[in-house]
Parts: sequence; structure tokens; C-alpha cells
Amino acid sequence: MNGTPMQALLERSTSAGLGNTDAVTAGTQEREPAPGQPVPPLASAELDRLRAAVSAALAEFLAGQRETLAAMDTSLVAVVDEVSAVAEGGKRLRPAFAYWGWRGASGGSGEDEAAVLRAVAALEFVHASALVHDDVMDGAQTRRGRPATHIGFADRHGGQDLNGDGELFGTGAAILVGDLALVWSDELLGGSGLSPAALARARAVWNTMRTEVTAGQYLDLLRAAGGLPGPQGALTVARYKSAGYTVQRPLQLGAAIAGAGAEVLEACTAIGLPLGEAFQLRDDVLGVFGDPAVTGKSADDDLREGKQTLLIALAEERTDDAGRRLLGDLLGNADAGPEDFDALRRLLETTGARARVEERITERTALARAAIASAPLAADARAALDALAVAATSRTA
Repeated sequence: MNGTPMQALLERSTSAGLGNTDAVTAGTQEREPAPGQPVPPLASAELDRLRAAVSAALAEFLAGQRETLAAMDTSLVAVVDEVSAVAEGGKRLRPAFAYWGWRGASGGSGEDEAAVLRAVAALEFVHASALVHDDVMDGAQTRRGRPATHIGFADRHGGQDLNGDGELFGTGAAILVGDLALVWSDELLGGSGLSPAALARARAVWNTMRTEVTAGQYLDLLRAAGGLPGPQGALTVARYKSAGYTVQRPLQLGAAIAGAGAEVLEACTAIGLPLGEAFQLRDDVLGVFGDPAVTGKSADDDLREGKQTLLIALAEERTDDAGRRLLGDLLGNADAGPEDFDALRRLLETTGARARVEERITERTALARAAIASAPLAADARAALDALAVAATSRTA
């Protein structure tokens, strides 16, 4: 692939994160580019409108499912309510990227906007499914300021004085809640009201995305067990578990609904891969250094769960034997205390791991913004995507 600026950007977005470990910090001295063409600033009211529309579509769908399950047995209402709680309060970034992929490629014509909004809202159920299953795999205790799904159902088991092992009950219930959210994602997309042609185009991206995120979950599990070692392994997991389905595939989903051609889909990849990676790396930093009052989870959780992020891989690579012993003794140690985790945070700082991850976030965000500036999309979509890029990578929660 050569010749066009967009192709060059695409090559950089796919090679910089998937080559040797030197590529982890290659190009980190770059700064975010100035916008290519002047475009009107994105009004916050437009983002608020989009979030409200997605929330309304989810609420309407869940209300119908609540009636269906309650008619089967009233005890099933708790399952619907759990899916609703997990899907509630998110940043709605995935539907936003999908919406602006559609709007940028179509100019807002061709499909009914309400149908498009229902279709992109289905991404929130994919995300809810991934969160619930991820929390089970990690043994997480909280999610968005409330008990993780498996913890909540284990507590419910005890509160209702049910028979058997409460933890197993909670785990089983969480697996089913996550499965149900994934089933409902397909149902909401299929019943969104998109034209048959648009729905058929969307399906190809949709199927690829759901396969990737599930495969990425397995890669994460494998890395936690000692497979996929080093910084490269961390980046591979980040790409398939989170980065692709956060930005690249949602953008492509919206563009496919609009009937976009190869050039636009290529631009979605050039934007989505680096930006999705930067988003996940910001998530990793917040998981260890974030303010619990803002993030809704303890800053010790990722360390207690032993998450093998790029932060950890870089620290292992740069520390001495004493530092590696510290990581081996404390990372993933359920009995470790706050002082132990503070020691791990200091190690991430003194080895330069945190600084290198921050540099990579800056570099990947700059690369994505350059791709946005030159993308063959409508001006308002480029402005919206640029604002979303900044928001996704400079967030505090």
C-alpha cells in the first residue's frame, strides 16, 4: 500500500503498534497537528442530543424486554435491570463514532436518522456484555461505582437465603447476563428500522467486530496466564480486546450503513486503530492512577487483579531484579494492601513506564487526528470526530 497520504497513515497505524518493542515509543516526540481545514466547532448540544437519543433507544428496548421476561417469571426482572444498570451511564463513545461515521459518509441522508440511532445504540449492549464478562475473568469487585455483576448476584444469593455456593451462583448469573446483552445487541440492530440493504452492509462489520472482541478477551486471558509476553503482547491484546470495537469498527459500521466505499472504510481504519489504542492506554493509566471518586473504581483494583497492561510490560522491561521481585510478589496479590500498591505505582513512575505510555497516547492521538483532518468525510463529521478524539484520550474517567 503506497502513494496516497491516507494509505501512508494507514500503514503507520497498523505497523507502529505491531512491530518490535522499539516501536512502542517511536515517534513520540510528535505533537498534535493543527487542524487541516477550518471547520465549525462541535456544539456540546449535539453530543448531548446524540447521548440522549441513544439512551432513549436503549430504554425503549429494555422496557419491552422487561415485559417479556416478567411474563415468563418475575424473578427475571433482576436480569433485565442488571443489563440496564451496566449499560447506563457510559460515555456513549461507540455509538457516537458510529453515528459520525454514517453522517460523515452520507451527509445525513439515505437512511432514517432515528433508525440509525437505534442501530448504533446496539453497540452499548456489545460493550455491556464485554464489561460483565471481563469483570468475571478479572475477578473485579466494582464497576462504575457499583458492585460488579457477579458480585451483585452473589450478594443476592446470600440475601435471599438460596442454596448452594453464592460465588458460583454470581459467576453463572453474570455469564448469562453478559450473554443476554450480546443477544440483545443483535436484536436491537436487526429491529432498528434500517433498510434491508443498509442492514446487510452493516452485518459484515458487525460480525467481524463481535468476533474480534471475543477473541480479544481470550487473548487477554492467555496473557494473564503468561502467554503473549512483553510490550508487544500487551498491544496485541489492547488492539483486539478494546481498540477495534471502540473506534475502528463503530466508525466502519456507520460508514457501511451509509454505503461508503473503500476509501472511506480505509480512512476509518487509519483513524480508528491509533485512536482506539490511545483510548485503551488512557483506560490503563486511569485504572492505576485515576481518582476513584471520578472513575467509580478503586485505583488498586487493576493491580490487585494483576492486569498485564503496557504499563506493567514496560516496567518489567526497564526495572532491575528487585523491581521484578516486587512485581512478582505484589501484582495480582489479593492479600496486598494499599501501601503495597503505592509501591507498585512508584515503580511504574520511576522506571518511566507511565511517562512512556503517556507519550504513546500523545503520538497515537496525533496520528488519529491527522487522519481525521484528511479523511474524505463531511466537515461537520471531521469536527465531531476530532472533538471525540480529544475527549476519549484526555478523559479522567
